[in-house]
This record gives sequence, structure tokens and C-alpha cells, in this order.
Amino acid sequence: MARKPLAEAVFDDLLDRIIDGTFPPGTALPPENDLAVSMDVSRLTVREALKQLQAQHVVQIRRGLGTYVNPAAQWTDLQAILRHASTAADSPDVSLRLLEIRRMVETGAAELAALHATAEDLDRMAVANADLRAAHEAKDLDAVTAADIAFHEAVFRASANPFLPVILGPLSQLLYTMRRETSSFREVQQHALAHHTLVLDAIRTRNPEVARQAMQAHINQTYDDYEHFIHRQEQPQEIP
Repeated sequence: MARKPLAEAVFDDLLDRIIDGTFPPGTALPPENDLAVSMDVSRLTVREALKQLQAQHVVQIRRGLGTYVNPAAQWTDLQAILRHASTAADSPDVSLRLLEIRRMVETGAAELAALHATAEDLDRMAVANADLRAAHEAKDLDAVTAADIAFHEAVFRASANPFLPVILGPLSQLLYTMRRETSSFREVQQHALAHHTLVLDAIRTRNPEVARQAMQAHINQTYDDYEHFIHRQEQPQEIP
């Protein structure tokens, strides 16, 4: 297997250290020469890596002052953002941001599915929901998570818009982690079963607004479940 180019290796190492907090937002990176010595590479290699970080807005190079780390909210490269988010996949902030994306994308997907779903698409959703019920009864968390994801993927497919799966595709691992966490509660599984049934029934009506509202209600329930079962448990308890 070909070795990674030196500049890319330095880029990855610096990004990892920025993500793990070695170089927090607002702080300056060590001078180019110091980085070159510590990494046993040339200053030119370090400079190339820094230019790549700057191009992705991970850092800002201030002439005469140094190279400063930007907050992750300013980063523009998807892979860098995903690497940052994956280190905090179970944090409330990441989970809530993912739910915001799901709300925006999945309600529209349900609306389109009501217009374009084929009989095969509807069968695929029904099978996924049946699998979810069976997994719930078997108390199989992995199967529950897989069936939950399969249902939503079936809705995407039924939308007949090839760009929808691409939008959430890069987030699949983060979404899986979040779904598995929330699905570990039996009551949440029951909520998913009920709402999937309502979403499927709404799509079958061929009424886009009804389908959108059904998916909106499902995502709202997911918000509530996350707040009740996950977020509150992670809050520090006051000592009496």
C-alpha cells in the first residue's frame, strides 16, 4: 500500500491534535520550524499542511503573528467536521444538531415519498417496520437499530430524489451511534414503531402535507425522547 504523502500525514496529525484539544480554538500553533523539528519533516512540508488547514478554515494564518486555530463552527471541510463530531458523537450538542438535520431533510423526504412511492417502496417500509417489531419483541438492540435505519432509508428511496441519500450518507456512522443510544430504551422503540406506522399510512394517502406532518411528529417525538431519556441523564446532579 502506498505511503501517505508527508504533507498529508502532517495535516492529519495537526488536525488530530486540534480535535483532541492539544491546540484549542483561539490558540496559536507552534512556529513552523518547531513543528518541522518535532515531526522530523521540512518546513516546506509543514507549510503545505498549514495551507491545507487554512483552506478548510480550520486555522487562520495571521502574517507576522502566527497560525491560530478556528472554532469548529467555522470549518468548511465535511471530513474534518465529521472527524471532530465523531470524537463527541454522544454529546448533547452533536445529537441535537443531527436531529435538526433530520428534521429538515426527512420531512421533505416524506413529502416527496407521498408523491412518488411505488408499491415496492411501500412494501419495503412495511417490511422494515415489521422487522422493527420483531426485533423489539426479541429485545435485540442491534436488529432494532438496523430496522429503524432501514425504514428511513426506504423513505429516502421512495422520494425518487437521488440526492437525498447522499446528503445524509456521510453522517451515517454518527446517526447510527445516536439511534443505537436512544433505541436502548424500550419505550423509545415503542414510539418508533407507532410513528413509523403513522408515517407509512400518511405516505399511502398520497397527500404530501399529511406525510410531512407525520414525519414531523416522528422527529418531534425523537427530540422529546432524547431530552427525556438521554440528555437529562447526562446533566450533572445537584448535591443536596
